[in-house]
Amino acid sequence: MMNASLPNNKLTKKRKRLDALIENKVSFAGEHAELSIYDTYQDAQKVALHSSELLFCGMISGKKIMHVAECDYHQEFLPQQSFVLAPEQGVLIDFPNASIDQPTTCLAIEISTDKIAQVADALNFQQQISHDDFFHYVPKLIHAKHNRQTQQLLERMITLFSENEQHRDYLIDLSVNELITRLLQQQSRDLMLTSCQQQAPTTPLGNVLLYIEKNLNETIAIETLCKIACMSRSKFYQQFKLAFGVTPAAWQQQLRLQKAYRLLQTGEAISQVCYQLGFNNLSHFSRVFKHTFGTTPTRVAKH
Repeated sequence: MMNASLPNNKLTKKRKRLDALIENKVSFAGEHAELSIYDTYQDAQKVALHSSELLFCGMISGKKIMHVAECDYHQEFLPQQSFVLAPEQGVLIDFPNASIDQPTTCLAIEISTDKIAQVADALNFQQQISHDDFFHYVPKLIHAKHNRQTQQLLERMITLFSENEQHRDYLIDLSVNELITRLLQQQSRDLMLTSCQQQAPTTPLGNVLLYIEKNLNETIAIETLCKIACMSRSKFYQQFKLAFGVTPAAWQQQLRLQKAYRLLQTGEAISQVCYQLGFNNLSHFSRVFKHTFGTTPTRVAKH
């Protein structure tokens, strides 16, 4: 998620007061959410974490192994990633690399279900779509690499929660709204894509998402997407960005980079992945890859 260093403020001072070597917790409360920083200073296994509300987590430093029995999930949780637990969903955590000198540090933001419903209702009203509940939270585990915008938002939230800045509560509320919006937009994209892959799309935007996914290596004309969606250019842009948080071009770029990351992990050559996914040259591909994931294609390929 962020660099290993955190802001040098009262958060840093509070973290120095150790009450526990495993999951030492420092918390700051807002009206609808609570932000906590967890530091672990020794190797540990199967440490339980549970919340009655949604828990949005982001790694700051180190590595965790997350075990969620109900969905048979056992995966590494690393910096530059988000891990979202549904309300009442428990997880057991291993800390294989934690030590006094190099603690494993994680951010966790607990958000009330009432607040999530409030944001979803506001987005659905703004979307003005004929069918109900385009945006709705699905209580399921989410583990994904987050983009730079989400990373910057989480960094900003640490400062807002831990400092007594002017208009603190108001600014915290705005940041929580933004985080929930990004979560709902991600879920709506993922659910729509899954639905489109399993059956014929039933919505204009569903048709557009499926077309983009099938043509990742092509430069797609906006006029083509407008025809698929049966919308004017202005309405299509407005509806797409509100629904998914990005422009069609940015969404295609995200899909390209996510697929590139997966292909590099399987051992495919960097140049082959680059040109296969429609990038014009290696230097541009490497630059946008590092901007998105915080690491280079070479390091991912060697991992």
